[in-house]
Order: sequence, then structure tokens, then C-alpha cells
Amino acid sequence: MKITNSLKTLKKRDKNCKVVRRRGRTYVINKVNPRFKARQG
Repeated sequence: MKITNSLKTLKKRDKNCKVVRRRGRTYVINKVNPRFKARQG
């Protein structure tokens, strides 16, 4: 899982990426290819 300041660029990496908020943190998840997981901050 990558940890970055901005998730906007990571969302564009794959068409199946979704931005999700969990427990006050923002995540990018991808069910099709879990390689693109990311967290902000």
C-alpha cells in the first residue's frame, strides 16, 4: 500500500480505482487489481 499526500493522481492509475473514506482516513481501493491500493496522510 502506498501512502501519499494526494490521492488524485493514484485514482487515475486504473479505471477500477475508487476513493473510499474509512475511520477518518482516505483510501484508494481496487477490487480487480489490489496492487493499486493507497492511503492518504
